[in-house]
Amino acid sequence: MILNAIQAGEGPPVVLLHGLFGAARNWGTMQRALAPRFRVIALDMRNHGASPHEAGMRYAELAEDVLETLGKLDALPAAVVGHSMGGKAAMVLALTHPSAVGRLLVSDIAPVVYQHGNKGVAAAMRAIPLAPSLTRAQADDVVQTAVPDPAVRAFLLSNLVFGATSHWRIGLDEIAAAIPDLEGWEDPGRPPYTGLTLFATGGNSDYVLPEHRPAIRGMFPAVRFVGIKNAGHWVHADNPTGFLSVLEAFLHDWNTPA
Repeated sequence: MILNAIQAGEGPPVVLLHGLFGAARNWGTMQRALAPRFRVIALDMRNHGASPHEAGMRYAELAEDVLETLGKLDALPAAVVGHSMGGKAAMVLALTHPSAVGRLLVSDIAPVVYQHGNKGVAAAMRAIPLAPSLTRAQADDVVQTAVPDPAVRAFLLSNLVFGATSHWRIGLDEIAAAIPDLEGWEDPGRPPYTGLTLFATGGNSDYVLPEHRPAIRGMFPAVRFVGIKNAGHWVHADNPTGFLSVLEAFLHDWNTPA
């Protein structure tokens, strides 16, 4: 599948992969900051943003989407940065197609199975009546019980188009069906990825725990870990200055191999 891409800048390619219910535009601050030195490509993952809607969201499928898109854009190999769902897709891409990934930054996710209630979130979103009279306040009220954090509700509802034909931009039905795969992890069974790897975690997040590190090191032996203060799971949104500092240091000597 060819994914929708937002591109900025020229230079060695840097690819940004968003998390569940997100979109390429979520990386706007990082993309603008990096564009003077790099060709920065933010992708809408399948069933997100302006990319096609299609059933099947195993991480092997998401990784193949990214590979096919970057091949069409003549952007291989690339430095790959992925947050949450995008981080898992980036890990699978690096493990299954190591020559495509010049270096890898994974933001606040580990190669493990999670259970973070996304099934209930998706069900609440699907319960919103998509009537022409629908208002943002009404939609917010429907999902409030399942999603008590108003900032997270605003993030989710940014995917909803209001008007005469209220509709979801995202493939919500396809995403809802894929939640077990998206919260899960299937070991690709490939040799370790030996390229430079950084796991950047939110200092206030519990997504990447000390007990996850042996598995991470087994798959990514060149890994380094860095915690970013004053950030939860949405690291680049919670502390954009801190995340950008880490990202720029990670990319400072990145050049596409000849």
